[in-house]
Amino acid sequence: MTALAQQQCEACQADAPKVSEEELASLLKEIPDWVPVVRNAVMQLEREYKFKNFKLAWAFADKVAALAEETFHHPTITLEWGKVTVTWWTHAINGLHRNDFIMAAKTDHLL
Repeated sequence: MTALAQQQCEACQADAPKVSEEELASLLKEIPDWVPVVRNAVMQLEREYKFKNFKLAWAFADKVAALAEETFHHPTITLEWGKVTVTWWTHAINGLHRNDFIMAAKTDHLL
């Protein structure tokens, strides 16, 4: 398990700082399969996971949902045949917080 995946999310308020450009570059090195995307002017982290069939994809999506509930930090989860796309960002700050990188790393360890 990576060091990032072993960390815990902290409570995040609307005035919490977004990750800086330097932090973004450093944190992305720890989760190389994730890509930053911008939607509606909000930077987010996204990764697509491939599976052999719908049932395996569904089972993984359920694991991600359980992780989200456990930490009370919720991503967008898109379930398709043989594919799950997970997108993390912090709604309270309309952008990326360190929590999102922690959750991305934890998501990778659900495989």
